Formats: sequence, C-alpha cells, structure tokens
Amino acid sequence: FTLRLLVIALFFFAIGKLIGAFWVGVLPAVLALIVCTVLAPVASWLRNHKFTDGIAAMVTMLLFFGVLAALGMIVAPDIVGQSRLLYIQALEGVQRLQLWAQGPPLNVNPENLNEGVDEITRWVQNQAGAIAGGVFSGINTAAGLSVTLMVLFVLTFFFLKDGHRFLPWLRKYVGVKAGWHLTEVCMRSWNTLSGFIRTQAIVSAVDAIFIGIGLLVLGVPLWPVLAVITFFAGFVPIVGAFTAGALAVIIALVSNGFMNAVFVLILIIAVQQLEGNILQPILQSQ
Repeated sequence: FTLRLLVIALFFFAIGKLIGAFWVGVLPAVLALIVCTVLAPVASWLRNHKFTDGIAAMVTMLLFFGVLAALGMIVAPDIVGQSRLLYIQALEGVQRLQLWAQGPPLNVNPENLNEGVDEITRWVQNQAGAIAGGVFSGINTAAGLSVTLMVLFVLTFFFLKDGHRFLPWLRKYVGVKAGWHLTEVCMRSWNTLSGFIRTQAIVSAVDAIFIGIGLLVLGVPLWPVLAVITFFAGFVPIVGAFTAGALAVIIALVSNGFMNAVFVLILIIAVQQLEGNILQPILQSQ
C-alpha cells in the first residue's frame, strides 16, 4: 500500500512538473475547455438539427462573439460618457474625506494623512502589479496575449467541432477495459466541470440582474457596466464578488453621496447573502 502511494505521488509530481514546463501551451487548452463547457450544448443542438460539425462549431463561435460584441456596445457608451465625470467626483470625494479626517473628532495631522494615502496607493499599485504579473507571466513569456488568444480560439473551434469524437477514439486505441474506465472518468469530469461552469453562469447572471436593477433604481451611474462586471466577477471565487461590490459602493459614494453608498452596500450584501446561502447551494448541489 505504501509503495502504491509513493508511485501515485511520484506520478502526480511528474505531471505537475510537466504542466509547469509547458504551461504556456497548457493554459490556452484549459481556457478552451472552460469556454467549451458553455458553448458545447449550442454546438450539439446545431449538429442535431442537420448542421455539419464544422458549420455548427463556426456558428456557435460567431454567436459567442456576437454576444460579447453586444455587451461591448451596451457598456462602451456609458464608460465614455460618464468616466470623466466620475473621475472628477472621485477626486472631490477624496478631498472631502481628507478634510473630514483633519477635523474633529479625528484631528488627523495633514502630513500623516498624506503619507498614509501615499502608502495605501503604493500598496494597491504593488499588489495589482504582482497579481497581473502572476496571471500573465506565462502568456507574456511566450509571444504575447494576442498569440495566446489566437490559440484559444483555434482550440475552441476544434474542440467544438471534433470533441464528441474523442471518447470513441480513446476507447479504440487503449483497449476495451481501459477504454471504458477512461471514458467513465472523462465523462464524469466533463459533466462536473460543465455543470459547475453553467451553474456559476446562472448564479452570476442572477446577481448581475438584481444588482443592476437595484443600482438603476438608486440612480447609480454606470449601472450597466457594474452589472456586467458583477457577472464576470462571479466566476472568480471570493475576491470577485467583493471587488465588484466594492467598486459599486465607491462609484455610488463619489457620485451620489454617503447615504446612497450605504443603500448600495445593503443591496449588494442582501443579494450576495441570498445567492451564497440559498441559490448557489441549491443549484450547485445538482
């Protein structure tokens, strides 16, 4: 039993080293598989309605890009139209906070306050740079983001086109017994991954819809942008929801004042509690 554990540990160690050495090539494949978990049902439906494999994959990707383009067309005008105003309001908000901190009851020394603001700014910049560098280091060392995205699109197309042929091919070349075992493992892994991604998309969409409607009612600017950010941030565990919520509260604070920001905070906490304790456990448990 100990020998078997050692062999398994050695195997996973070797696999980890191999993936690390070829991470630049593995990353687009992993991302393509994640994208395919969402797009595969569409391609499968098209194949069942007399579309050829290649046409079904191409139409699915065109629909995907169409949805992304539509989101961009919805979000871009708000960003262009209100970003300058929000920038000015943000500066005024920071100045008001500084003046408030300098008065009673805090009576903070202006020099100490400026030093603290500078330290916080430097820390945020360093953390953002470290996070961005860690995420994109593998991409940048290869040939840049554009090449990785191109490989991602090509792999996604072929996964959609020929992915349904993979398991029969696998059974054919590894033998009947091993083939059925591998088929079962692959099917369970795929169903679990695709179920998780699709359910997370549903949960994120519900969050985005309710928070977007709430921000619209409260008169918060850039509410469509914040709703879209909330949707995509839902796929990032823990940090994503916190970041999207903090951004909405900050925009409400600098544009509409303190009480509006409090109402936005209550809205976001209520929606996230409903999602985290009721909606997501029920859906993900399926």
